Amino acid sequence: MKNKKVNVRIHKKPKTERIYTPVADVLELIEVLKGHKDRVLFSFYGSDRQLHDMTYSEFEENVRATAAGLTDAGLAGRKIAVVGRTSPEWFTVYLAVLATGGVIIPLDRELDVSVISGFMSWVGADAIAFDESFREKFAPLSEDHPSLRVFIPMEGEDGGNEKYLPLSSVIEKGRSIDGYEYPAEVDRERLAEMLFTSGTTGTSKCVMLSQKNIFSVATAAVETVDFYPDDVTVSVLPVHHTYELAITMSEMIYGMHVCINDTLSHTLKNFKLFRPTALILVPLFIYTIHKRIWAEAKKKGRENLLKIGIIASGTAKAAGVDVRRRVFAEVLEAFGGRLEKIICGGAPLDPLMIEAFENFGISIYEGYGITECSPLAAVTPYYARKYGSVGTAVPCCEVRIEGEGVGESGYTEGEIEVKGDNVMLGYFDNEEANADAFTEDGWFRTGDMGFIDKDGYIFITGRKKSVIVLENGKNVFPEEIEEYLGSIKEIAESVVVGRTEEESETVELTAVVFPNRDELPEDADDERIKEIIEEKIAAVNKKLPSFKRIVKVELRDTEFEKTTSKKIKRHLVK
Repeated sequence: MKNKKVNVRIHKKPKTERIYTPVADVLELIEVLKGHKDRVLFSFYGSDRQLHDMTYSEFEENVRATAAGLTDAGLAGRKIAVVGRTSPEWFTVYLAVLATGGVIIPLDRELDVSVISGFMSWVGADAIAFDESFREKFAPLSEDHPSLRVFIPMEGEDGGNEKYLPLSSVIEKGRSIDGYEYPAEVDRERLAEMLFTSGTTGTSKCVMLSQKNIFSVATAAVETVDFYPDDVTVSVLPVHHTYELAITMSEMIYGMHVCINDTLSHTLKNFKLFRPTALILVPLFIYTIHKRIWAEAKKKGRENLLKIGIIASGTAKAAGVDVRRRVFAEVLEAFGGRLEKIICGGAPLDPLMIEAFENFGISIYEGYGITECSPLAAVTPYYARKYGSVGTAVPCCEVRIEGEGVGESGYTEGEIEVKGDNVMLGYFDNEEANADAFTEDGWFRTGDMGFIDKDGYIFITGRKKSVIVLENGKNVFPEEIEEYLGSIKEIAESVVVGRTEEESETVELTAVVFPNRDELPEDADDERIKEIIEEKIAAVNKKLPSFKRIVKVELRDTEFEKTTSKKIKRHLVK
């Protein structure tokens, strides 16, 4: 069957030269950091709740001193975990461990201490660095943990615990060592980072990455993302996630200014304070911001003016005059007034959101990846975006589709597979999972489904493991339908599941919904709320093929449980 063109909008802009220094390992990154000298790297709130700046030179000096101090403490080349909020100290430990040839283990700070303890025992970690919130929690672990022998508070002193070695002491000791030099080279192929998927020691997988994996992605991001040295970002996402971590290192390569958001509740306040030109977000933030823009316009009685402005500025732009940033200055002011671009990843994004933000003068570029790919596998070219696509494969890898037939798109549809420098070494201590993860010819099976068009653009259609198989053999990817439900303002969150009808044994598509009560009548009870939402979903159903239509609606009283990157844990939805 001949492939037909996928009907999507293409947004083009001039392609510019990427000027940067490629980085293949941590030692090369450190050299790049030195070159940025007195440029500000981090702006952050310290333990004194005051705002501080740290230059590239100051940061690099701290990394060097930490590496020297860890070496003096007998921790060079060892397995060292790090857990806590985003901070310069977190990044200092991360790079210093890699620079000494060690293995860094970033941990989710929302994990229970018992789970952290189990993970550390499983992989045989030697030390753990942590922020103040873990000081008391880790005190019992320091008494009898089977592998952890050094505990490194990234703030404060040892508190009288002989196993506590404060980072400040590590740095002070490192600075006193004359002539310390980093190792002449590091083995880019050996284990350098261990990352745990969600779960406990019984259900989690431990992803193993090399420095080649880590820095091939950081360099690929620099080469493909429309960033510049003078850009300013606000770090919002959890730092232990490879998505946030990889992009932050690419920002370091460029010499950008990274401002650290202290808490989620202060995010919008910090946008106004730091005035970013670029942001790294997940779709949940995009949807939330979009709803807030329109809610604010409605509150001020300017909803129609906003709609008229979109039409008028669109007409002017078509005539070659771009007035968006002037027309929507008030909207942009919510982000500090300078925001130009957003990199979005971690979950599917409704293409309508890309168009909506483009109307305001903010460009959204989607990326795609998975932890096992360090995590980047594809990104939308800034100079030629196809709405609905996550872009083309990044320079460090290849992407292919393993499928058996041509789908509705006109292209072969199947599982997305990746091969390249970004693909992990494997799962730690899990031969069965490793066997399942790779094809016979060495390609990594992502578990995501999609297709690639004639221009090499990748389109995601859903997760293989979340696919709902109907009784007629048709496959339904719930993420696709959830995107449609996301356009209903009365719905805050939704998950689509397949319920089997006992009598007929047919699978009925069911929307489990957490209502947005701010958009519903104040006096509406659950029965009325369900009726309103069912009416809205009925309208959406008309846009869908019959086999993809929602049959039932179930309400829930609380938000869905989410990961720290704000993805709904759909496996917990029963």
